Amino acid sequence: MRIAFLASEAPLAQTALQVLSKRYGSVAVEAADVIVALGGDGFMLHTLRDTVNLNIPIYGMNRGTVGFLMNSYGEGELLERLEAANEEIIHPLRMHAKDRAGKLHEAMAINEVSLLRQGPQAAKLKISVDGRQRMAELVCDGALVSTPAGSTAYNFSAHGPILPIGADVLALTAIAAFRPRRWRGALLPSGATVRFDVIDAAKRPVMAEADSVSFKEIDWVEIQTERRISHKILFDPGHGLEERLISEQFN
Repeated sequence: MRIAFLASEAPLAQTALQVLSKRYGSVAVEAADVIVALGGDGFMLHTLRDTVNLNIPIYGMNRGTVGFLMNSYGEGELLERLEAANEEIIHPLRMHAKDRAGKLHEAMAINEVSLLRQGPQAAKLKISVDGRQRMAELVCDGALVSTPAGSTAYNFSAHGPILPIGADVLALTAIAAFRPRRWRGALLPSGATVRFDVIDAAKRPVMAEADSVSFKEIDWVEIQTERRISHKILFDPGHGLEERLISEQFN
């Protein structure tokens, strides 16, 4: 099995990179059968984005903090772990946005696309689903659309629902909603196209963020699942995304 080891810049990850590369050997990413990503969830998301066109499964080992998308770190029996690993398929979100200067932006998100106020005043957002206006005005600190895989991240912190990994839905969650008071959002079919229009964008500026890629002074954003892209993530048996999503609800 040809392994490409990749690591974040964190000292713990860099040390692991040296140890594992020496023990198992490492090939270029393009020549690998599997990629082993060493770091935290942020580095895993970065690796998934960078290798999206290679169709190579990625096995993460936690050398970061939370590590929801990662397996536990261990230097021994790595080949056996890779052989026994279960594969999860994740479809990301594609975001299209236009800023106030008229420039169009596009980005992919595995966890969520979020809109956040940039200034001291609350954001005002109009929400449409599949071309039909569903909310004329949401006054809030922001809002987000999350995949099932990302539902335990920012979405959960914003009091959104945890979605089973096999659920064919997206979570639309408000962030500190002021009007309608305490509105928490909605569950939408995964094939839905969600559009946010920023009301009074000059006075109440809003930024859009697809995972960690952000754009400022946004006028509108459209979000939909990109089913033509499939990310392959490997997990140790009994520790896949479905089990983690269930366990997270009982912590």
